[in-house]
Amino acid sequence: MSPARSATPATPVPAGSVGRYDAECDVLVVGFGCAGAAAAFEAASAGADVRVLERAGGPGGSSALSGGELYLGGGTPVQDACGYQDTTQDMFRYLEAALGPHADPEKLRVYCEESTEHFRWFVDRGVTFEHSLWESPTWMPPSTDGLMWLGENAWPYNTLARPVPRGHRPATGAYGGWLLMEKLIAAARGAGAATEPDTLATALVVDGAGRVVGVTGRRHGEDVAFRARRAVVLTTGGFVDNEEMLADHAPALLGHGKVSDGLDDGSGIRMASAIGAATRRMSVVEVAMTVLPALAVRGMLVNGHGQRFVNEDVYPGLFSAAAVLTQPGPYWVIIDEEGFESVPEAERWGVLPEFVEEELAALEDRLGMPAGALESSVGTYNQHAERGRDPYFHKDADWLRPLKPPLAAIDPRRGFHAGGRGSAGAGTGAAGFTLGGLRTTVDGAVLDVSGAPLPGLYAAGRASSGLHGAGYVSGTSLGDGTFFGRRAGRAAAGG
Repeated sequence: MSPARSATPATPVPAGSVGRYDAECDVLVVGFGCAGAAAAFEAASAGADVRVLERAGGPGGSSALSGGELYLGGGTPVQDACGYQDTTQDMFRYLEAALGPHADPEKLRVYCEESTEHFRWFVDRGVTFEHSLWESPTWMPPSTDGLMWLGENAWPYNTLARPVPRGHRPATGAYGGWLLMEKLIAAARGAGAATEPDTLATALVVDGAGRVVGVTGRRHGEDVAFRARRAVVLTTGGFVDNEEMLADHAPALLGHGKVSDGLDDGSGIRMASAIGAATRRMSVVEVAMTVLPALAVRGMLVNGHGQRFVNEDVYPGLFSAAAVLTQPGPYWVIIDEEGFESVPEAERWGVLPEFVEEELAALEDRLGMPAGALESSVGTYNQHAERGRDPYFHKDADWLRPLKPPLAAIDPRRGFHAGGRGSAGAGTGAAGFTLGGLRTTVDGAVLDVSGAPLPGLYAAGRASSGLHGAGYVSGTSLGDGTFFGRRAGRAAAGG
């Protein structure tokens, strides 16, 4: 599928011009990913007549293709069973730093305060979590462990909050997004929400008082219209598949792979913007290098000049962003034989070194680095690693030891893909998605450019600007999408 463009007009439709509605309901949810499913369930559970429009042939969206991690904490049963005592304040302090700068403090505070309740909500929907911990840095454990670290125990975050793992994973190996969506879809339908598949929403219907009262769309080549007596909830995803919007708002992702189902074209953002909705943090993106964290943490991550620039034990999305957004490429993991062999086979994902040399000068030459640059970086690293220290970037001593020849260089383009449909961007080994979107309240009400709520319109998930400032951690997309989707569904049902 070619990247989506902004050719389809999103001009609002006056309610008086709609001759006939194909269906009416109390709450109309547009998009059936994790945020849409959560909104539909809560609205229907509150007694509203709910209908969900989905442009694809069935529900799931990008959420179903994800790893399934949920960032939850504050003292969940999984954390307790694994021997970790968490608090709301420690969770807040970590996320404020990791998702910053400029994370949304109001949303972040309520998300942390109600995180244990949100965990119980998933359990009540039939999602199960093993009471076991995956210890090592990784994108996705090759196990059914229900808890994983997401950088909480790495510098500088371990100096700001007590380190506690908060990555909660459904009880399935590797990718778990499909299982999570299976449970949420069943819950929404079980609560009474009806589904309209193969239906692309194209514009909002607005009455004479400026209230959103429905949407128009296309289905099987025909024009359709749906009326919402109480509210419309936009859960249409981000805009990584829209090259024009990327060029306008998030050009850092141009040329990279895309973590999506191919339909994250910003349609909901555009429809709301057409009636005066405000947006927030539209330039913010998550970008993931495909290099394996299990290899990076046992060696060095360097830029195209042979220089280290980060502690390799941080959440891999953070070192990916540091590389792709701030450093000259290409990027390499430099590792020795002992480090490579210490990685369990299941964590290597079939990756083999690209180059192996006894002499650093020869490796520099093969990688096209300035003469002496890599020698200097490795020499400095080894000098301090012998004493269990990393004064430059503070990698934890558990991962520090001198690197001994022969040394190998691993190209991130040959690593495990972190999710989604797109191949890694040429020359970068990276793929990503957008985090900015419509400006909303903690209850999902979409705000206009003056800061006032747009009557009858709510949004959640990647169509909105959620918790994030300039940073990202796995689980904070599915986590905030479902959490604020729930709140938007309840608020929309209340009219």
